[in-house]
Amino acid sequence: MVRRARELAVRAGRPVVDLARSHTTVAVERAALRLAGLSGADAEGIPWANRLVDAVRDQVGLEHGVALPVWHALRTGPSRDLTELAARATARDVSFRLPEGAAAEHAVRDARHAMAGGLAVIDGRRRERRRLIGEWGEPRGPLVYLIVATGDIHEDVRQAVAAARGGADVIAVIRSTGQSLLDYVPHGATREGYAGTYATQENFRLMRAALDEVSSQLGRYVRLTNYASGLCMPEIAVLAGLERLDMMLNDSMYGILFRDINPLRTFVDQRFSRQLHARAGIVINTGEDNYLTTADAMQAAHTVTASQLLNEYFGKEAGLTDAQLGLGHAFEIDPDLPDSFRMELAHALLARELFPDAPLKWMPPTRHMTGDVFRGYLLNGFFNLAGALTRQNILLVGMMTEAVVTPFLSDRDLALQNVRYVMDAAGALEEDFRPAPGGVIARRADTVLREAVDLLEGLDGRGLLDAIAAGTFGGMRRPADGGRGRDGVAERAPGYRNPAIELLEGSPDPGPEGEDRP
Repeated sequence: MVRRARELAVRAGRPVVDLARSHTTVAVERAALRLAGLSGADAEGIPWANRLVDAVRDQVGLEHGVALPVWHALRTGPSRDLTELAARATARDVSFRLPEGAAAEHAVRDARHAMAGGLAVIDGRRRERRRLIGEWGEPRGPLVYLIVATGDIHEDVRQAVAAARGGADVIAVIRSTGQSLLDYVPHGATREGYAGTYATQENFRLMRAALDEVSSQLGRYVRLTNYASGLCMPEIAVLAGLERLDMMLNDSMYGILFRDINPLRTFVDQRFSRQLHARAGIVINTGEDNYLTTADAMQAAHTVTASQLLNEYFGKEAGLTDAQLGLGHAFEIDPDLPDSFRMELAHALLARELFPDAPLKWMPPTRHMTGDVFRGYLLNGFFNLAGALTRQNILLVGMMTEAVVTPFLSDRDLALQNVRYVMDAAGALEEDFRPAPGGVIARRADTVLREAVDLLEGLDGRGLLDAIAAGTFGGMRRPADGGRGRDGVAERAPGYRNPAIELLEGSPDPGPEGEDRP
């Protein structure tokens, strides 16, 4: 049945990959320019990458990519570098055209050289991560994952350092609400944000430096997470690789379902972003837990499993290894339901058996947190115990003040104490935990898997895009021709060239599988 499920996931996903291979987006082209070294923004705060891609699109379209017209303009015009070219293009002082013959080959060669330089920096940051883990060490048990999100990157740094000292192994900086819908990446350090902090290259740099400093003091490598999602997914993936982030939220359908971003735009962008993550040794975190915030965790459990299988296919097709697939799931069954804990164990064990070599990301209860902090603390203890029993690799710290306030440092400290107690007390309890054959847990897991196979068989008949339009995942109906960002998609012409994609698909991973395993 598992083999059948994977075959069906491939059959459902392959037509979407074909679409991604035959289209490009403004974000993919901007990411290629960023990889080639273009950074900074104009006086209005609009990144030069946006300005340059918009100018090319207005004059010659995106169907052939930006590499040909941009590097031809650099070779034949007065601009000394990409930044100056972007400034001239913004002032309407550049006439772009598509070169042919030898001129086209020269442009591609120059573009490839520039983009290879960016990939060399990313390769160096990956080697740096391995060296630091070897020097400082890392936890033997699950990675304890904790969120900071004040809106002020400097305050985030203080909270992140305190959390690391309190036992957190992964710091996730939540993005400011609405950033996923911005079609540009803000520039520089930011001190304002609503329910989160803007993802920018400078914010990445500041947090990475602070976590490296505290890692050296603790003798334990502390990982950094942010979000490669939304309308700028590929660009943020480039910035994450350049600044040595370790994990990135990167789900194939989250932006479609929960941010109403156009499905085609999302699938094109996510494939290129995952190729970059594969090269950078970054572990992705997928977003199946979000389905259970809008749908019942018992009724929709099979949609989580089906999505995990699809994310596995899309991830591996883009070059990610098992060790980089932080597939998501969550502890979200109504606690008032009889046998709820046994059902949670069944779902968690199913994920572990289906993906034995993946660093699963286990999410704490949120939907049924009522504001009763004592009940919430107990639920989080049960969540941590389920994680210990089923060997979850990435354990997000549950907050008893979920649904009440943005957690204080004291709340985080108590939550970390909860994790430490359960993990220390349980030890290697998974070695002794074997559900009874034919018992409640085994029967529930079998039911969920069978329902997931049925769902995937249904996709085989109508296609993944039609299933998304029908509200199959998370109860959200998202038609293929709707959503934000559709106007930023272009079908590739026969002469399309993007040396960044060519380099990522044509060169081997810089290290053997498993070296970047959390």
